[in-house]
Amino acid sequence: MAKYGEGDKRWIVEDRPDGTNVHNWHWAETNCLEWSRAFFNNLLTNLTVLHGGADDNNLHATIKKVEKLDGEAYVNIRKGKVIPGYELSVSLSWEGEVRDAEGKILNKVNGTVEIPYISDENADEDPEVRVTVKDEDQIGKRLKEAMVAKGKPVVLDKVRVWVQSMARGGPVKEELEVKKVAAVAPQKSDDKAVEVKKKEEEVAAGVAKKEEKKKKKEGFKTISLTERFNCRARDLFEILMDENRWKGFTQSNARISKEVNGEFSIFDGSVTGMNLELQEGKLIVQRWRFGSWPDGMQSTVRIVFEEPESGVTVVKLTHTDVPEEDRYGNATVVENTERGWRDLIFQRIRAVFGFGI
Repeated sequence: MAKYGEGDKRWIVEDRPDGTNVHNWHWAETNCLEWSRAFFNNLLTNLTVLHGGADDNNLHATIKKVEKLDGEAYVNIRKGKVIPGYELSVSLSWEGEVRDAEGKILNKVNGTVEIPYISDENADEDPEVRVTVKDEDQIGKRLKEAMVAKGKPVVLDKVRVWVQSMARGGPVKEELEVKKVAAVAPQKSDDKAVEVKKKEEEVAAGVAKKEEKKKKKEGFKTISLTERFNCRARDLFEILMDENRWKGFTQSNARISKEVNGEFSIFDGSVTGMNLELQEGKLIVQRWRFGSWPDGMQSTVRIVFEEPESGVTVVKLTHTDVPEEDRYGNATVVENTERGWRDLIFQRIRAVFGFGI
């Protein structure tokens, strides 16, 4: 694989004097190393892996930060086709703790997670992940084994997110969309009158505005789910509004206000929002936002509780304005959100509290 900036001169054509790369016919190469460094920092910094619950054998572990990211990463564009190239090595630091029943720290260890080789040549395969711990005593070994079992899949999932983002163009994706919009309006030669040029710019701006509006309108989905539980509606309402019970069935940190206009934070802060309307045992309406969504994007969750017969509750959930892509260009937001509601919330409530179907 050629290194960034050292492509074959026969194929990387010099820029035109006017700076235009028409339809991306020439190779357009963008260095993505710093963008990748920021991407991994955002995904992995202060990421909780072991929450200390029964499933984690009362162990706590967190990936603290990206210590080092070396190598190369770039995106080539030819005739609008995205051609990513990368060879990276990543080093992460992690910290583990053993606590007693009251939350007091009994022992603490530190270690590293090494991903020695992430390459575009092996984009369809998971890279090697090595977990080490500084102190190989009994506690250190327990935490290391737990990190290998649960931390490694978490890290690999984040690497896949980055690989998918690179395949879509990485930081060049937005630039490509802008160029597609701009291509709608034909360019005039320099000898045309100023009035014609001005009119053309106005038309192009109008087209771009319409395209952007259309894109925004079409870029959101609605999730609708109906779930049945063998419990009272009031009990299920209380579970969803109680932060301690949230911590119990999700094994993650949560802060939940029970007041209208009160704020909440769940899944270790991955989801934040506000209560818009609350009717005990009947209705929950909340503003929801995932941290990975583009800035300013908010969705609305509406949960209706119905009790068709004693001891049976039917939950009808409608989650509107869910963006199709996150801030990194990943188009799995709707799918992941729907799966989260079904598997990480409703199914776990059944498993923990025994509310069968």
